[in-house]
Amino acid sequence: MPADQHPIPSVWARPRAKREQPALSRERIVAEAIQLLDAEGIDALSMRSLGTRLGAGATSLYRHVANKDELIELVVDEVYGEMRVPEAGDAAGWRAGIAAGAHSLRSMILRHPWLVSVLGQVGLADLGPNLTRQSERLLAVFRAAGFDPAEADQAMNTIIAYVIGMTLSEAAYLALLARSGQSEQDLLESLRPAAEQAVREHPLLRDGYAARQGQDPRRLREDNFAYGVERVLDGLQARLTRS
Repeated sequence: MPADQHPIPSVWARPRAKREQPALSRERIVAEAIQLLDAEGIDALSMRSLGTRLGAGATSLYRHVANKDELIELVVDEVYGEMRVPEAGDAAGWRAGIAAGAHSLRSMILRHPWLVSVLGQVGLADLGPNLTRQSERLLAVFRAAGFDPAEADQAMNTIIAYVIGMTLSEAAYLALLARSGQSEQDLLESLRPAAEQAVREHPLLRDGYAARQGQDPRRLREDNFAYGVERVLDGLQARLTRS
């Protein structure tokens, strides 16, 4: 590497140490970090707090993970391993496969709501082994549908962007709900006077708000997400038919 260039700041861009302490492996560090994040959120994560949970000093962690940014890359890739994408089948089943992957990605993000605050920090996430494997599986479904290589990649990015955009907002809302200590129905009921006041002079919003009263809010969130997935797939289906 020329002297005037700096290493790319990513765990995926540097060789992994050949020898690790058996009692404190990278895998154990990542698993404990995810438990901490799930229980206490991103603000609670530091190399020191993680070392305390592991019964090790922060210095010991640095032998396996160079810094907190690398740790974030590792935990993000680890939870992407939970996503489920069906094997590519015949062309007729591609929509069901992509929809299943989209719903699985949503479920994964909602299980780990701290992802809301870190996805924008992970510049080289697509180099992680789990994310590359999931991307390969999604691309295989799009290729089986008949998309050419370039458009298969664009189609995959489009559906992922929809899922992340919708689900990050939902995860932020659910985090607010968790902090309130109330059920979703109770929280919405407590907010009803403010919501009715907010839409009072906006008839279209007022009609929509009135139509949702009495419905299961969780089911509404799921239906809204599914509607968007199907409409994105409609557009991709139309594009595929034309080409």
